[in-house]
Amino acid sequence: MKLHFSPQSPYVRKVMIVAHELGCLSEIETAITAAHPVQRNADLITRNPLGQIPALELADGRVLYDSRVICEYLNELHGGTIFPASGPERWRALTEQSLGDGMLAGAMLARYETVARPPELQWRDWLDGQLGKAGSGLAAVEREAANLADRIDIGTITIACALGYLDLRFPDFGWRESFPRVAEWEIQFGERASLKATRPPV
Repeated sequence: MKLHFSPQSPYVRKVMIVAHELGCLSEIETAITAAHPVQRNADLITRNPLGQIPALELADGRVLYDSRVICEYLNELHGGTIFPASGPERWRALTEQSLGDGMLAGAMLARYETVARPPELQWRDWLDGQLGKAGSGLAAVEREAANLADRIDIGTITIACALGYLDLRFPDFGWRESFPRVAEWEIQFGERASLKATRPPV
């Protein structure tokens, strides 16, 4: 399998954490692939028509995208428990994955507003609105922080990736001061080998 990736992509990080936890990292070849919202990568588009990463090429020529699909594929392939099979635990994990992905999407749109859009065209209300998704998402996680402990599933992994991306791209966001229960959980969860190995370069 070949994974088209960037080491700074939080969605790629989610896939890599899952691969670490499943013990299948050695089966995945990585190919650094540029993806940009404006200067789109024509070669990547031949694999993923959206021109986005991660994209996973399988041995039979099929390509899987996005991170949600790739993570679930790896979990099924290796008989993992990253995706609970059924019941309330499954719906909780999938909902948390959606929450984390939504926080990430807002933060990435805010990032694009500041680095991809010309300064004279940047819209402060848009920027604040997108980062506001991270804030309201964190408020929800703070209320349920007690339910995160001792769990390693697609929900907790995705939330951790969202927090890591905020640290990387918006270090002044200051979420730890406002959400202390999430901050305490993040310190403990971040000690996992999979989290340490996939921290993006600054």
